[in-house]
Amino acid sequence: MKSAKIVVTGIVQGVGFRPAIYRLASKLSLKGYVRNVGGSEVEIWVEGSKDTIKEFISQLLSELPPPTKLESIHIEFSSPRGFKEFKIMASMKGKIYRSMIPPDMALCSDCLAEVLDPSNRRYRYSFNSCAWCGPRFSMMYSTPYDRENTAMRAFPLCNDCAGEYRDPNNVRRFHAQGISCPRCGPRLELRDNSWRLLEVRDPLREAAKLINEGYIVAVKGLGGYHIAALATDDDVVIKLRRRKNRPTKPFAIMVLDIDTASKVVELDDSAINILTSMERPIVLLPKRKDTPVSKFVSPGLCMEGVFLPYTPLHYLLVADIKDKIAIMTSGNAKDLPMCISEECARKVLLKFTDYVLTHNREIVNRVDDSVVRFTSGEPVLLRRGRGYAPKWIKLPLKLGRPAVALGADIHNVGAVAFDDKVVLTQYIGELSNREVAEDLLKYINFFTEVYGLPLESSIIVVDKHPKYLSRTLGEKLVAESGAELVQVQHHYAHILATLVDRGLWDGRFIGLALDGVGYGDDGNIWGCEVLLIEADAGKYERLAHMRYVKSTGSDRDVIYPARILISFLSEFMDLSEIKDLYIKLGVMKDLPLGESEFKAVAAQLGRRPLLRVSSIGRLLDSIAVLLGVCSVRTYEGEPAIRLEAEAVGGRYVLDEELHSEMVISSKGVYELDFVPLFKELVEVLMRGSADKLAIRDLAYSSLVAIGKALALIVKNVARGRRIEPYILMGGGAVVNDIITSTVRNELHDEDMYVLLPRKIPPNDGGIALGQVASLLAGGWVD
Repeated sequence: MKSAKIVVTGIVQGVGFRPAIYRLASKLSLKGYVRNVGGSEVEIWVEGSKDTIKEFISQLLSELPPPTKLESIHIEFSSPRGFKEFKIMASMKGKIYRSMIPPDMALCSDCLAEVLDPSNRRYRYSFNSCAWCGPRFSMMYSTPYDRENTAMRAFPLCNDCAGEYRDPNNVRRFHAQGISCPRCGPRLELRDNSWRLLEVRDPLREAAKLINEGYIVAVKGLGGYHIAALATDDDVVIKLRRRKNRPTKPFAIMVLDIDTASKVVELDDSAINILTSMERPIVLLPKRKDTPVSKFVSPGLCMEGVFLPYTPLHYLLVADIKDKIAIMTSGNAKDLPMCISEECARKVLLKFTDYVLTHNREIVNRVDDSVVRFTSGEPVLLRRGRGYAPKWIKLPLKLGRPAVALGADIHNVGAVAFDDKVVLTQYIGELSNREVAEDLLKYINFFTEVYGLPLESSIIVVDKHPKYLSRTLGEKLVAESGAELVQVQHHYAHILATLVDRGLWDGRFIGLALDGVGYGDDGNIWGCEVLLIEADAGKYERLAHMRYVKSTGSDRDVIYPARILISFLSEFMDLSEIKDLYIKLGVMKDLPLGESEFKAVAAQLGRRPLLRVSSIGRLLDSIAVLLGVCSVRTYEGEPAIRLEAEAVGGRYVLDEELHSEMVISSKGVYELDFVPLFKELVEVLMRGSADKLAIRDLAYSSLVAIGKALALIVKNVARGRRIEPYILMGGGAVVNDIITSTVRNELHDEDMYVLLPRKIPPNDGGIALGQVASLLAGGWVD
């Protein structure tokens, strides 16, 4: 007789793993137990013959429940304790090894079939779930994942559900913690704009009826509230935009199924696989020309953000909405976190909704919908939330001490780290708002408590920008705990994040960071950087950047790109020429104060000293306003996004050697020179021959020229250096399909291979991973 203690880490709680172990051990006549442990791991004790235990371990690896992801298995053999049976024991609060907290999982086909079956007791039940699907992280107060540690503790099981819970042969519900039914589970209610409860037989069907009549309805979902409305009615979409004060930012739309999606967007196998995955993110895909969706859902864009229902509630609601298509956008006011409570819904959402479909299950942890797009043929995360968070990412080495990373101010995501693991928070938001900053600290505290990471012995990692709010929050944590503070340069962190994401570390790599803003080592604002990275040695060197342009430093330069365009043009034109150009092309009206603002900006640019900027984000913004594509930024990245959309279907019409003229070298440092590009664009525009088709060609040509010039710079800096053949790209602008595809194609002929991150967004939503990785580069290793 032998015995083995087996501890398994990964996504092993809340996925039916313990019941599967129970059935396997019982089938092999093994004795012992299985139980959840407080670090999100599972402990197994088996007693039996040596051969039977070996067979148990072999089958354990091959017969896992669908959502399970094994990270590690630790096995210790010892003396038997004389167990008489195998059982599922009560969970243990302590930790043996740290493991993953399960993310929320989309509605499975079995649960959907039950909801749609009139003979099933869960027919039309909005909260149906099983061991393979349903809420997890969003309803967890703490670990281990047991019902009493989740929002479902408010709903004791009825006799029928309790029978399923105790039945070992019920594969999907035996010891499944979140199960319920209409008799014992959460309940829906419908309220009007004064929060009066409406006495209706079926709140869900009534909500769909109201949406079909043109009303706007707030819907409490899994990780927060949505705002639902008809997506196919121009008047309704315009009404929603007016109420939310959201002039152009696109809305996400939920479609019932893949057949419906195919009427809205162009689909291929890759897109279908992501749309139907367990994560069920919003996916940005090319619009069909004959789409029934209103043009006001995503004005000026060539892609639509679509996703499929991931809860029974969403499925049943959309199924009753005309065309089986609905706007399903985040329920929040501008720059505020998505509402998760009834208090927030009453205070915030009633300002622009007519009704609220809510329920009595608490949303414990806010989790925004994840967003994915395709860049250069690859799926790339834009927002990492539901379905992905809080899965961890492994480091190439072990940290010597725990760490907390505060991320950046835009697209904020924080992180905690220990051993060789980095746990990124879900998407937090824009830190300019107090509620968002409070959310960041809330979830940092949640993860440090769950994983038992004392702040006083941790390293706090922040961005180098002296004015970042994330840095201020990090300094506050240091002051409160006595922890050590480490600052990391923004673009170095971007490239390290891609490096770790792709499982690389040792060697010398070239990184290409493209974004809007990052504080540089020289005190200027960087944003188009070619770096030589030696992560294992903790070194980086700036080999190239975009030619600096002067900036007033005002936030208005970002909101109204016609202001920063003056700076770009002043590198080769005098102010009177720029003024004439602005008047002729109608750019002067893109300045809110017209000619007086033009003169004010010009006067500021004539003063010394001035902030200098090497940002590709500002370059793309300036091209967008010069071509008349976008004159004001109403949401993050709007001018650059619309420039890319305008360029789709264009052809190259500029000088074939333009990209070569855009590469200059000074004292061994290469620069991307924008002057030749602007000269050509101005010449074409001043001739007055730029019709709509020509604008598309100019937009496309500009992006291709930038991509070719960047590739040429990479080739030049790589020449004569011993480097790895991978070019690591990071930063928000690398999602531009035309630029990145051009860089990739140009470098492929030189046997250099462009890598984008896969598990994290390339934008600032992934920068916390790079901040933690910098500690390895800085020698903070075990």
